[in-house]
Amino acid sequence: MKQNPLITYPERREMNPHYHDYATAVKKVKNILKKHLNTEVKQYQSEEELQSIFGTIKQMLQENDKEIEVIASVYDHVSTGTVYYTSEENYRVIPSLINNIFYFKKHGVAMVRIPIYQNHEDFEEDFIFAKDDESMLLFLQDMIETQRQSMTQGITIFTDTDDGVVRHREKITNQVPRADVLLNDDMKTDIFRSIDEFFLKSGSFFKKYDIPYKRGILLYGTPGNGKTTLVKSIAGSVSAPTVYWQITENTSSYSIQEVFSTVTKMAPMVLVIEDIESMPDYARSAFLNALDGATSKEGIFLIGTTNYPEQIDPALINRAGRFDRAYEIKQPDDTLRELYLRKKGLERFLDEGVLHHLIQKTKGLSIAQLNEVYMSIALQWHYEEPINIDKIVDDLLENQRRTEKQDWNTDDYTHKLGF
Repeated sequence: MKQNPLITYPERREMNPHYHDYATAVKKVKNILKKHLNTEVKQYQSEEELQSIFGTIKQMLQENDKEIEVIASVYDHVSTGTVYYTSEENYRVIPSLINNIFYFKKHGVAMVRIPIYQNHEDFEEDFIFAKDDESMLLFLQDMIETQRQSMTQGITIFTDTDDGVVRHREKITNQVPRADVLLNDDMKTDIFRSIDEFFLKSGSFFKKYDIPYKRGILLYGTPGNGKTTLVKSIAGSVSAPTVYWQITENTSSYSIQEVFSTVTKMAPMVLVIEDIESMPDYARSAFLNALDGATSKEGIFLIGTTNYPEQIDPALINRAGRFDRAYEIKQPDDTLRELYLRKKGLERFLDEGVLHHLIQKTKGLSIAQLNEVYMSIALQWHYEEPINIDKIVDDLLENQRRTEKQDWNTDDYTHKLGF
């Protein structure tokens, strides 16, 4: 049923001057859209959806998508372009998400983020226009699919900031083959088998055995032993969106809602929550509620990582449906250390006897520390030769001990720090 508004523009400006300024901009936008579509347009509101769609618009602009067109700007003295840096092209300019009217020719839909200035403050408000409801709904469905396809081209990073959730996409430039993931064979088989059943076979295993189509695993252990490498390998081996969510001190119920609202629309997909124990106390209740809501929907493969499992809220792992399995990523044993060091090519610098001694000498070191051992050996070989592996490893162990104890103030060691 059509409703008649109580107050019409420009009626009684003195009653609400702020509305007059607001309505002037919207009226101008509607007029130019009427010329484009040769018909009146309807104005819609969907705050949650629009925030997500503007992220997709940014991606489309960066990729020079011809489906999107800038037909006008709103204000003359508000910027219409944004400069950003890319590793491939240095600097590029794309239309600003603020103050430009974006028109989608296929659907006859337009979006604009208008800057609003009132009461000595400024903010932006999002508007969407379409000729009818059907066009609007088809547009939203297509934009979700566009966003999903875009997200499969890399890893989407969500970071909680003062200004809300900031997202960007990182291309997977260095694919991590599964063979390069250093884990216990049984654990590695178990994790990748569940990944394959979840994504590569369209969840047929879950349907066949009447298992809810969702999965949650927790990766825990000391830093530097391959949790991130495992996640990168998973992300690169599935043709599904991967979202990497970085929790910060700015994480709130609002950012939690935004993240989970996005990922549930992208299913089937992978959601990685890094350093899950760092969730602020004031946001934990909202997080647990959102987590239950997300995992109750099909298609979410949830991966949590932590270096400090003892700090995790027990409610997170003591309730079925949040995390199904917890895997400890341990310090590499003799077999894994040898495998890693041989993959690095230490045979170029060391004979077999010295290499075996090094494998035993490095017991208790992480994968990251083994990489530092390799770097030090390569540098010493390049500049000095012969190589003193005992001194290299002992110095690394001493540095590790002092880091853990925060014990730096000794005359015989401070000159080695270099900073």
